[in-house]
Amino acid sequence: MLALLDFIDPEKLITRGGYLFIFAIIFAESGLLIGFFLPGDSLLFTAGMFAAGAFGDGVQLNIWVLLVGVFIAAVAGDQVGYIFGRKVGPSLFKREDSRIFKQAHVDKAQEFFDKHGPKALILARFVPIVRTFCPIVAGVAHMDYPTFVRYNVVGGLLWGVGVTSLGYFLGSVPFVKENFEIAIFAVIAVSLIPIVIEVVRARRESTESVDV
Repeated sequence: MLALLDFIDPEKLITRGGYLFIFAIIFAESGLLIGFFLPGDSLLFTAGMFAAGAFGDGVQLNIWVLLVGVFIAAVAGDQVGYIFGRKVGPSLFKREDSRIFKQAHVDKAQEFFDKHGPKALILARFVPIVRTFCPIVAGVAHMDYPTFVRYNVVGGLLWGVGVTSLGYFLGSVPFVKENFEIAIFAVIAVSLIPIVIEVVRARRESTESVDV
């Protein structure tokens, strides 16, 4: 267990693997079944802090290389997930649970996709686990490909570039540097704001339709 926690520690991942680990993890978490447990949000924020020089003599990252790289990795990961979903199709929903794969993850992503439609591809970026399986479900549902690409690009931009930029601009703030763990939890909480807004809006519309 300790070995796993050490493996997914964003600061250690970046120190050991630099750009390669960052881009590979964002790619995997964006659309590969094995990537759902990886630390996407915290990794992006931490990478932004590294680019801002918040970790002193640690790995130095160029913010522009970082932003372009995470954007491409996020979009490409979803593309692979979509293709995988189209190829595998309904058989994915009949697959038995294993130590890595859990049917509940697919069911949760399916419910999320059915509820929010194409914009689920944007909203799911900010929800751990769901963001990994949502493009796969979109592929299973044979979502219109040009539509998928548009929402995929927007989602990759808002999430990948947005969270990384947040880490970069806050990386020079003394309080953030001195309270790194708190900052990470705050980023995760902030990243859920789009979902909260969408849930509130959906409930409001549902209540209004019932009143009518």
